[in-house]
Amino acid sequence: MTKVRYGIIGIGNMGRAHALSLLEDVKGAELAAVCDISPERLEWAVEQLPEKVKHFSTATAMFQSGAIDAVLISTPHYDHPPLAVEALGYGLHVLIEKPAGVYTKAVQEMNDAAAKSDRKFGIMYNQRTNPLYQKLRELIQAGELGEIRRTNWIITNWYRSQNYYDSGGWRATWAGEGGGVLLNQDPHQLDLWQWTTGMMPVRIRAFCHFGKYRKIEVEDDVTAYAEYANGATGLFITTTGEAPGTNRFEITGDNGKIVIEDGTLTFWRLRTPEPVFNTEFKGGFGAPECWKCEIPVEKGDGEQHKGILRNFTNAILFDEPLLAPGEEGIHGLTLSNAMYLSAWTDNWVELPIDSDLFHEKLMEKVQNSTFQKDITAQTTLNVSGTH
Repeated sequence: MTKVRYGIIGIGNMGRAHALSLLEDVKGAELAAVCDISPERLEWAVEQLPEKVKHFSTATAMFQSGAIDAVLISTPHYDHPPLAVEALGYGLHVLIEKPAGVYTKAVQEMNDAAAKSDRKFGIMYNQRTNPLYQKLRELIQAGELGEIRRTNWIITNWYRSQNYYDSGGWRATWAGEGGGVLLNQDPHQLDLWQWTTGMMPVRIRAFCHFGKYRKIEVEDDVTAYAEYANGATGLFITTTGEAPGTNRFEITGDNGKIVIEDGTLTFWRLRTPEPVFNTEFKGGFGAPECWKCEIPVEKGDGEQHKGILRNFTNAILFDEPLLAPGEEGIHGLTLSNAMYLSAWTDNWVELPIDSDLFHEKLMEKVQNSTFQKDITAQTTLNVSGTH
């Protein structure tokens, strides 16, 4: 194989962006087919994409066509796992958009199917290409920060108006989207929270406010507290209802603290590790000497979606290691599922979560929903700079 023939399922907001990326500058990749249940979107494909790109109205037809080697699934969240499982069954390589799914029970079934396959399986965690988070992960893995004591991420620069929520009948509903800010805006941060630190909490207590700022039935404001096996704690605060918002990720360890904010990585490094200073210091009031270090990081946000597409293509062609293996999508989803479950039960939730209980509670939300919304509403928005 000299080129990977891609098919895209779902050519709405993100699907169109991926289609254009494949056409422009992903070496070794070719856009061979697109699929969508919407006639209007297929018409866009006819008008905007090269004539050689095939069009399908069902995923199964595209899978059976023999026209593609790999599929990029860019559909509403619930559809990611079943479509991935079906595609793997047809011997196709699979790259899914974030999040991995809506509930971990389905995602685990997807992971099991991938494990039984010899196909490549990835997830569009494009923020893993960002040099800031790559450097943070590198510093932590190298032991520069010492043992982690506290993580604190305030990610509130997700402002979304009522018009945004009204643009799609599936948006901000339990049945259509499966959640709000945690599931739609925050999957990258929930992934990076555990990917950069190498730590998953052992339990979570979360407070979710549903429809606090907008006329929606899902959460638009969340504060979650996490505890880790080594005694460290974490805080995750997010909302779509504040302006201006903040994006500040702070990690404290024995050797100081690292902060990512405004595109910079700053390391307040202790000359003497805090535990050592505490043991040896006899001067009453005092604190370890601290150096403020501006850590050099490659400029820019990395290759983002194109980087993941390029890496996934090279994984198929040359067995390059995946930057974002699909199986790892369950980690960030576990965090959001735990937060929902904690809010719904008004209690602590231990990890790994009870996936059956979560699914049961979610289906109750879907079945008991009385929220009225125009389910036919479909407006294709410009998603540039929103992810």
